[in-house]
Amino acid sequence: MVNRIRGEAALDAGGRQYRLLLTLGALAEIEDGLGLDDLAGVAARLAQPRAADLAIVAAALLRGGGHDMCPADVLRLGCDLGALVRAVTAAFDHAGLGAAATEGRESGPFPGPGSVPLVSA
Repeated sequence: MVNRIRGEAALDAGGRQYRLLLTLGALAEIEDGLGLDDLAGVAARLAQPRAADLAIVAAALLRGGGHDMCPADVLRLGCDLGALVRAVTAAFDHAGLGAAATEGRESGPFPGPGSVPLVSA
């Protein structure tokens, strides 16, 4: 069971629940994995993500949540794309980087309800 107060989000995949957590380490992995110089580019890069980008972000969040997974493992998870996007969005929301916490800022990487704005530098 995930602890939203701690900033965790859940992903149900293949009959198992996974925990996603946005940690400083996860942010660094996302930056590095997407080949970005800083966090300001994350929102722009994820505005129109490739499947590989989503896998990189999800893998970093899953490792933050205690799961030893690489992007290739994420691509093999038994869940649909919508569930994965919702879980990633929830991880950013629960960490205080979602739409409610950043009201009035630029919209986030996943357009539509529950979008995940990232703090720009």
